[in-house]
Amino acid sequence: MTTQNPPATSTVCIAGCGPAGAMLGLLLARAGIDVVVLERHADFLRDFRGDTVHASTMQVLAELDLLEGFEELPQQRTTTITLMTDDGSVPLGDFTRLPGRFQCLSMVPQYEFLDFLTTEAARSSCFALHRRVEVVGLIEEDGTVAGVRYRRTDGDGPEGELRALLTVAADGRHSAVRRAAGMSVIEFGAPLDVLWYRLPKSPGDPEASFARLVPGRLLPMIDRGSYWQGAYTMPKGTVASLRAAGIEALRTDVRRAMPFLGDRVGTALRSWDDTGFLEVRVNRLRRWYRPGLLCIGDAAHAMSPVAGVGINLAIQDAVAAANALVPPLRRGAVTPRDLRRVQRRRDLPTRVTQLVQRGVQRQMFGAAGDPVPPRGVPVPVRLLSRMPPLLRLFSRFMAIGIRNEHVALPTHAMPAGHATVPGSASGLR
Repeated sequence: MTTQNPPATSTVCIAGCGPAGAMLGLLLARAGIDVVVLERHADFLRDFRGDTVHASTMQVLAELDLLEGFEELPQQRTTTITLMTDDGSVPLGDFTRLPGRFQCLSMVPQYEFLDFLTTEAARSSCFALHRRVEVVGLIEEDGTVAGVRYRRTDGDGPEGELRALLTVAADGRHSAVRRAAGMSVIEFGAPLDVLWYRLPKSPGDPEASFARLVPGRLLPMIDRGSYWQGAYTMPKGTVASLRAAGIEALRTDVRRAMPFLGDRVGTALRSWDDTGFLEVRVNRLRRWYRPGLLCIGDAAHAMSPVAGVGINLAIQDAVAAANALVPPLRRGAVTPRDLRRVQRRRDLPTRVTQLVQRGVQRQMFGAAGDPVPPRGVPVPVRLLSRMPPLLRLFSRFMAIGIRNEHVALPTHAMPAGHATVPGSASGLR
């Protein structure tokens, strides 16, 4: 991890160091591929991000011999998720009977997780992470993306260029790389937006993560050990009117839904600065690639927060991309057919997951633009408590997903002094 300017060339340039970019950088570096990751922020200390690490991701970490280090990170593991209603509790997930080695979800602060991945990646001399560097455009030659143009976000120095055999957009749902490439996005819409906030825990609180359902609103509460990470759902496009009503309107709603919180709500939510806003979007690219360019993670498909699968789909994208692209990268030539293989591998899981998420959204929140959201527990959710096989199926969907990926690459860091592969710095000049 460096603060100097990026090099002029690399085999792979990854824009964005979220879960997809960090994992792909780690995998490529371990395979001996020179990779530069550009991250526009100075650090990973950004709150109110998705922090749910599922069984599928823990399996990947085990295959990379990183599970022991991961288990040392601060985290809370949960084996069940419950929907709390005025009429009682309804199970949403039971992970105790998942197939494989892991029967839980783990709530890990994302900045800790990203620090962990990039620290492990930096053990290889093939890996470099450059912070405070923002991609502002693409280098294109004869219709092929040949690298990126960047600027430092600290204002230190002019714009620069980094040429690469392959450029990967992993810079999130508002991807600057995707926008610069003019790639077409299919928008599905979403009926809700979300506010995130923290509330301290006290003795007598519920013992695990849960979601509180009240008429027209869902309030997930994620156990972070010493505090709750709460989510306040609202109809799409209503955040401005909520803020206009004042912070007390939010405090009143939260206290009414969960009286056990008492005075903690007023103490923790003093102003809107104590909240974070997530504009929920569900979309995906028609085509994830162009010659010389691949999009993964949220840059390829923005997911709903339903079931908390976003991080884990991003990790799965990274594993699939590394498995498919390391051989052509070693040969020094990545074709559109190679990139198409990644989309074909990950397209079905993306489509199925978004289809389920959109169905859950309609059941819980109605369709976008509905004047009156649904009230009460949707019938499909009630069926989970009455049909154990259905509960196991939904639990598996959350924790493992569709078409689970496995690492097909070296599991140990490359030593210093590695041989440069074809297409790296010397081959790109």
